[in-house]
Amino acid sequence: MNRNLALVAASLFIWGAGEGLFVYFQTIYLQQWGADPLLIGSILGGMGVAMAVVQIPAGYLADKMGSRPIMWASWLLGTAAAWVMALANTLPLFIAGMLAYGLTSFVLAPMNSYITAVRGRWSAGRALTLVSAAYNLGAVIGPTIGGIFAKQFGLKTVYTIAAGVLVFSTAVILFAKKPPVEIHAEKTTSEPVFRNSRFMVLAGLTFITMFALYLPQPLTPNFLQNERQLNLQQIGLVGTFGSLGTVFTMFLLGHLNAPLAFLIGQPLVALFALLIWRGTGLPFYAIGYFFVSGYRLCRSMVLALARPLIHPSETGLAFGTLETANAVAVILAPILAGILYQRWPVLVYIVSLGLIGLTMVANIGFLPVLSRTPKYMPHEEKII
Repeated sequence: MNRNLALVAASLFIWGAGEGLFVYFQTIYLQQWGADPLLIGSILGGMGVAMAVVQIPAGYLADKMGSRPIMWASWLLGTAAAWVMALANTLPLFIAGMLAYGLTSFVLAPMNSYITAVRGRWSAGRALTLVSAAYNLGAVIGPTIGGIFAKQFGLKTVYTIAAGVLVFSTAVILFAKKPPVEIHAEKTTSEPVFRNSRFMVLAGLTFITMFALYLPQPLTPNFLQNERQLNLQQIGLVGTFGSLGTVFTMFLLGHLNAPLAFLIGQPLVALFALLIWRGTGLPFYAIGYFFVSGYRLCRSMVLALARPLIHPSETGLAFGTLETANAVAVILAPILAGILYQRWPVLVYIVSLGLIGLTMVANIGFLPVLSRTPKYMPHEEKII
């Protein structure tokens, strides 16, 4: 791992530790502010809107300006948003902080573009999954500590500590250097991203898959607290298992070819939904959260799937398009989850399992077509 990749990984490790302190308690904190499940789902959908509107512009700007300035802007905005949430004394102000935090997702396309540019001899899939694992290794630390502090001192204290941790993450990323300039093949044989039929099929698959995989996740902390009577410390412990699962999954499965890993990730999330629904105690819920790692595996692998389909000079725009597809799923899934939760909490998991089954069938049908002879072979691709 070269210096730049190591700096991104280190910064994400610290960010994962900071974000992990509060991320599993966000919907519970909203509930403490008086929000009901439908309002919580709508607020999370609003975060999804914030995520969606910035992805393609950020990817385009990364192609034009370089990925590093966009990354720096996101880290700085995320840290500021965390302080707004920490210091908020009203629900509207806290929501404003959440929405600003959601905007920082514009880092995803530039950061993934940066990672693929500085990966050296590593494959794109390997670099993306291992850097993602660094974030989740940090996130292993956060939830349990966050749960302990939340139980003893309240969630406001947790947010304040988390905001301080994010300051250190931002300091590290500022040392990242510009990526090397890639010498691309002539673009005369390429087609624009939005006219690339295979890429657009992948974008459609990304949306339906991520919608199904995200649906059982946003209200699970509330489900565990309200329906299964777990306390904040126990929920934090469960969240730690979720991060551990992601670390193990990325290391064990990140070396597989992208279509296979993308398919494997989906039944893992189905196991999460099943164990949360049918589980009868803390060990079942912890194991269930271990398998939610399939969601992050799929998010990483969809980018690796896109790499051979696009011209290298349009990597930022293409990744931004895929992150927009994911963000639209994040807009709609929590709203549906809130509606289902109000009708009958376990309905969230029943519907999720059905949708995951359908998306698996769709992916099994389409992925072999997308994985035929690549359009572009980007100075690729030795796996280490």
